[in-house]
Amino acid sequence: MSHFIVTGPVGGSTEGALAPNRLEINDFIKNDKFFSLYIQALDIIYNLKQEELISFFQIGGIHGLPYIAWDGAGADDPAEASGYCTHGSVLFPTWHRPYVALFEQVLQKYAQDIAKRYKVDQPAWEKAAADLRQPFWDWAKNTLPPPEVISLDKVTITTPDGLRAEVDNPLRRYRFHPIDPSFPDPYDNWATTLRHPTTDGSDAQDNVQGLIRTLKADQSDVTSKTFNLLARVHTWPAFSNHTPGDGGSTSNSLEAIHDGIHDAVGGGGQMSDPAVAGFDPIFFMHHCQVDRLLALWSALNPDVWVTRSSSEDGTYTIPPNTIVDKNTSLTPFWHTQDSFWTSAQTVGVTPKQLGYSYPEFNGLDLNDKKAVRDHIAQVVSKLYGHRGRPFPFHFPVRSLAAQASQASNTAISANDLSPTSASTQSAHDSGSQDRVPAEGADPILRTEAIPQRLISSPDSAYWEWTARIHVKKYEVGGSFSVLLFLGAVPENPADWRTSPNYVGGHHAFVNSVPQRCANCRGQADLVIEGFVHLNEAIATHSNLHSFEPEVVRPYLTRELHWRVQKVNGVVVELENVPSLEVVVLATHLSLSPGEPFPIPGETVHHHDITRGRQGGSRNVQ
Repeated sequence: MSHFIVTGPVGGSTEGALAPNRLEINDFIKNDKFFSLYIQALDIIYNLKQEELISFFQIGGIHGLPYIAWDGAGADDPAEASGYCTHGSVLFPTWHRPYVALFEQVLQKYAQDIAKRYKVDQPAWEKAAADLRQPFWDWAKNTLPPPEVISLDKVTITTPDGLRAEVDNPLRRYRFHPIDPSFPDPYDNWATTLRHPTTDGSDAQDNVQGLIRTLKADQSDVTSKTFNLLARVHTWPAFSNHTPGDGGSTSNSLEAIHDGIHDAVGGGGQMSDPAVAGFDPIFFMHHCQVDRLLALWSALNPDVWVTRSSSEDGTYTIPPNTIVDKNTSLTPFWHTQDSFWTSAQTVGVTPKQLGYSYPEFNGLDLNDKKAVRDHIAQVVSKLYGHRGRPFPFHFPVRSLAAQASQASNTAISANDLSPTSASTQSAHDSGSQDRVPAEGADPILRTEAIPQRLISSPDSAYWEWTARIHVKKYEVGGSFSVLLFLGAVPENPADWRTSPNYVGGHHAFVNSVPQRCANCRGQADLVIEGFVHLNEAIATHSNLHSFEPEVVRPYLTRELHWRVQKVNGVVVELENVPSLEVVVLATHLSLSPGEPFPIPGETVHHHDITRGRQGGSRNVQ
């Protein structure tokens, strides 16, 4: 049989780039030609018969259900009753490269057909179709997508007759035709994809306001996690996936951050279940961002790529616990008529072999790795490093303001750079949300007031506090979150995610019906890992004067709390998650001259902070 060869989109150009740019969704929707072609192309793909190879249903189903072969890949001898996606594996980032490129290739095909029908300015529409690429949603910068993605049922586009027209918005939902018989409850009740569904029944609707509240609440946590991933993770195992055993990283993997976005968007709908997530229209926008972060990280770590490791969960074609590496076939994506794409073939910060690039690399000499690294470091700091300052949180005015005036001959100590409100109120007030300094206390210094040469001093060092979460992936029986708080936890679980005391969480992206997934059953003891960075929350919530351990340890012992909640809001009692372990780590970071990001030094495990509590450290020493 003849196979569909994944080439990615072909043709087009962006000035200063090796291939046309993928654009951020907020910029993309401002380009009327791109947006109009995109909406119409999506509508065509949606309405193809679900049995057709390049229909939206078939492409979305590659990720999970209906657990069938796509274009013959593995059909003769499937390894597992599952989808093809390589979750929990070192192949996770690279497998999605040809996946998004496949979708993009089909999208462009139909956009080019549509462009030929325009009666006004047809050459410009044909050029736009050639340049059209899948947009990405930069949730690290803004967790809230534009209304065109999450709330508008109708959008206005320019149609082939040159007129403006209001049409159904395909970004809001995909309508199954029909609901596939492989879908378990509740998905077999829902005629469309849903986000934060109001019920499990056929009358369910999207809870758009709940979606918005959840996404907004996660902004600080997501941005902090992304900055630390790009700034501090330098090995492929630690970068690529959420499985522990990466050599002692204290930052999240790309997959762990990705998992949280899935859960936050889905809220119990398709996007929060790997078995059906590929059917939500936001899926490819999300994974386009995941691929962009792979490109940025690769620029910062130019000689690091896929390492040899275990497949962990396994896939439709890869058995569990087998060895995979950069030459493992990324099924079901055919590179030639008799071979699949591999990670080795997808390498590159702008993989022109797949027909796309990202704006951050425009105009760069990609052969000059140092220049590219320096530029991307500036981009990352500007976008995610809290307005470009090297330490992503407030600095105290105590002694720093005084020393700033004599900086020419005075060094600043690590304690002077500790973020804090300078008040020293009692311990009972440490969990308060009152962020106004106490009367007589020094006001919080605006970051911009600190001379750059001071915060770039060799003495610029501090302790970075992180909560590490380990938990068995399949213990809860579906996607769930471990939510962390500094201060009182609201009595009503519906208020947990939006509480001012909520500081972040670790989110597990899990098949909701593991008995339908062979590798889920076989991997019941598989542990996943995530981190919540606490410094910004400590600086915001506490009245401490330092990040030194003797100051922070008693505060966290008293104020750090956690809860477990399924993505549909159902509370899971901690006693029912016996594998959960929350451990607090402190890593010494310093900013050396010439280095764009803080450099990690010693990491100390403060087991005493959580030991003795349900879900706390099990270390007995």
